[in-house]
Amino acid sequence: MNRELIEAMHLDVHEALTLRELVELSGLAESVLRELIDEGALQPLDVNESTLRFSADCIVRVRTARRLYQDFELEPHALSLMLRLLERIDALEHELRRLRARSMR
Repeated sequence: MNRELIEAMHLDVHEALTLRELVELSGLAESVLRELIDEGALQPLDVNESTLRFSADCIVRVRTARRLYQDFELEPHALSLMLRLLERIDALEHELRRLRARSMR
């Protein structure tokens, strides 16, 4: 069975992940993840905690970041921008689907 599929089956959406776990799951260096945090592309659940923890749904985002980082050799600032643009595209596509479904009624 595919490793990512196994991870997805065992991942609780309500589970919080540490920065170390994100490093392991994403394949990105901790320094890159910290820069994405500084850029606002990744947001810890509570910035005031001594141990940074993240919601489990950010795994998709950090894996996307890893692919962009490797494929296009992007600097963390550009990577952060790309992640935000992709998120905006997803939101717009979702809104378009919602409007189309509403107009079909």
